Amino acid sequence: MKLALIQYSPLWEDKEANMSKIDKMLESIDGDEDMLVFPEMTLTGFTMESKKFAEDIDGPSVRYFMEMARIRKTNVFAGIIEEFDGLIYNTLFHFDSFGLIKARYRKVHPFSMSTEDEHFAAGEEIVVTKIDQTRIGLTICYDLRFPELYRKYTKDGVDIIINTANWPVTRVDHWKTLLKARAIENQCFIVGVNRVGDDPKLNYSGCSGIYDPLGKEIVMVEQDEIVIKVEIDISKVKETRENLPFLKDMKMI
Repeated sequence: MKLALIQYSPLWEDKEANMSKIDKMLESIDGDEDMLVFPEMTLTGFTMESKKFAEDIDGPSVRYFMEMARIRKTNVFAGIIEEFDGLIYNTLFHFDSFGLIKARYRKVHPFSMSTEDEHFAAGEEIVVTKIDQTRIGLTICYDLRFPELYRKYTKDGVDIIINTANWPVTRVDHWKTLLKARAIENQCFIVGVNRVGDDPKLNYSGCSGIYDPLGKEIVMVEQDEIVIKVEIDISKVKETRENLPFLKDMKMI
């Protein structure tokens, strides 16, 4: 499976400018990727102005990524501030290669230290989506600190877990350690996509990357604003779980 991780520095709360910036970045890739993965709150940065930037499924951000997926004939994973049924969520969307919404994961753990929990409702369920026969679990940023969520995905037989983030440089060692740990304990690929640059409060160093089911770092890029292209062998998930059948001994107590 071919992945492209878009590690970039979004212009603060400027959706249109960020659409233009992303379009320019994507000119550098071939178009044979199975998926494009963008950071959390892709077009705004980690804003708490949830009411100002929230959209329903007919909003401009949704239409932008739907069109991207349709034209490029690939799967797109992007973060959008979503309004649904009177509530606002920090949501990770999966747009399939036909440009349709295939899945929506609403962040289960809003980051209370930044008051995210005061501006966004919490999601209440895991979301497993698929590309062909590959099962993919979705998570966002702060979720990474809660292994219980990842265990639920493992019980559901995922091959890949994606985490999209705005994870600051001051705690980037935690980011790298937790990505590796989630891969080792769940024996699956972990894909982490973080932003770079600055927002009004924080600095970000990226370190977007992928760990394999044994916890080996496949790729990790720090600081650069770049499209990271990498190919992974999904069969390694089954191979690892058969050769090291630790998950069979898991007890959810």
